Amino acid sequence: MTTFLQVFMTGILTGGVYALVGIGLSLIFGVMRIVNFAHGEFVALGMYTSLLLFQSMGIDPYLALPLIIVGGILLGALVERVFIAPIIAAPEHVSILMTVGVGLVISNLLLFGFGAHPQSIFTWYSTKTVRVGGVTFSGPLSVSFLITLAVILGLYWVLTRTEIGRAMRATAQNRDAAELQGINTAVARMLAFGIGVALAAVSGTLLLPVLYVIPTIGGVFTLKAFVVTVLGGMGNVLGAIGGGLILGVTESLGAAYISSGYRDAFGLIAFLAVLLLRPAGLFGKSRV
Repeated sequence: MTTFLQVFMTGILTGGVYALVGIGLSLIFGVMRIVNFAHGEFVALGMYTSLLLFQSMGIDPYLALPLIIVGGILLGALVERVFIAPIIAAPEHVSILMTVGVGLVISNLLLFGFGAHPQSIFTWYSTKTVRVGGVTFSGPLSVSFLITLAVILGLYWVLTRTEIGRAMRATAQNRDAAELQGINTAVARMLAFGIGVALAAVSGTLLLPVLYVIPTIGGVFTLKAFVVTVLGGMGNVLGAIGGGLILGVTESLGAAYISSGYRDAFGLIAFLAVLLLRPAGLFGKSRV
């Protein structure tokens, strides 16, 4: 029983960060109705930015989060204005190809700037653990989970209590009706993409203390973001939280009781099962 609790709680902690990855993708899809195939590359960009700040200036990844959030929003807004806004009315495959292209550019720039070899950081808390009862919690994962909760609560407050959030929700529900009410949907889309990119970069920063990073790691996180999004329901921001936790627990239990070599495959099995049995996701129809 203790082993099961250990594995389950590890999955919950990891799934919390997965949820943050998926929430950004769900927010972008919910508001803009485009699938961002460069989402994982923005996670990798957050990891490398934090790595650079740590190596060059000694800034701890957790302390770098305000810079990562601001930089992510500005970068996302710039990408949306330059690359996405001009094709917003084009057929869906055009935006797919555009975001794939953006992802390829980012991954190749990272490869050029940092090289192909894996890199990681080591801090004083990297190997710290917290023991509660018979269950041992990873220190970095526990801190990352708590920060993830704070970020999710902050996003929920923005979406439900601010004019910006109401504008994004209205745009997601009906863009034409929102424009008739005087809402600048172009700004709402730009902010949604910027926040989605910032959430991706933040999740990369939170994962850096426990993972190594390579320029091609973005593809892995794009896949995980899709799994989380489908499990929670496309465009369902709150559902992405449940999707991330389910993915984390599924991977952790599968790796512990079946084979650690197929850890990622267990999430894909859950992904395919949900697509077959409940295409709208486990938590109902799409919404923001």
